[in-house]
Amino acid sequence: MDLHHLRLLRELGDRGSLAAVARAMHITPSAVSQQLRSLQRTSRVPLTERAGRRLVLTEAGRALAAAAIEVSTALDRAGRAVDAYLEDPAAPVTVAAFHSAGLTWFGPLLGRAGLPPVRCSDEDVAQADFPALVADYDLVLAHRLAHSPPWPADRLTVVPLVFEPLYVALPARHALAARPSLTAADVAGEPWICVHEGFPLEGVLSAIAAAAGRPLDIVHRVNDFSVVAAIVAAGGGLALLPGYTSRPGPGVVLRPLADLPAGRHIDVLARPESLHRATVRTVLAALRDLATR
Repeated sequence: MDLHHLRLLRELGDRGSLAAVARAMHITPSAVSQQLRSLQRTSRVPLTERAGRRLVLTEAGRALAAAAIEVSTALDRAGRAVDAYLEDPAAPVTVAAFHSAGLTWFGPLLGRAGLPPVRCSDEDVAQADFPALVADYDLVLAHRLAHSPPWPADRLTVVPLVFEPLYVALPARHALAARPSLTAADVAGEPWICVHEGFPLEGVLSAIAAAAGRPLDIVHRVNDFSVVAAIVAAGGGLALLPGYTSRPGPGVVLRPLADLPAGRHIDVLARPESLHRATVRTVLAALRDLATR
């Protein structure tokens, strides 16, 4: 049964005529009749009958009209409950981030006054797996390389946070550390530390190998940038490190690739309906402010 049809039945019982119902609902009497006939087709017994020139409700029609009041009341109560949920200032917000983003922004986010409760989780996944995380979290901090395919915006809301440059990390005592910038040919013959297969930064190393015309010697595969920096400082190889969200320490220097500028997009992914909640919008605004700073 259509709720609008049920409302017309109720209005007929209250107002006593098709003309009065039509005026109240801002439609024509013939439209009221047509919709009541549609409702009648769903019932096994007559809902209306003629009393002289007037159309009135039968006993079954009055019973159904009374039930329509209960349905309308329940739907109104449900709508108010949803509104209260969407505007609840104390509703917690779940945020997931890859490791370096979590290291950079979780602390400042949790330290901000006036935010709703924030529940943080680290999710270090392959680039293709970030969109699926929005099923489990309100906001997902994700990263992808500059020239990689965009996120599937047909089913996600994508909010750009920052474009972050990627640099070659090398030991401070390395012979190449004295140069202000490097080329693919300079670094292609060195041992390398790479992320695991499928993770965004791997594509840059493939581009370095292609530009230099030789495969790279991958000796370690590590995703955590603090561990990568420690290996670089110990002389275990070169690596790529992000310019904003890594803390390489004094034993490591970062140098740009002059012939192969590299970077990654850091974005927030969310289901569109998640942003209907006031607390989610508040936390998103705080993340954008932190990224700007």
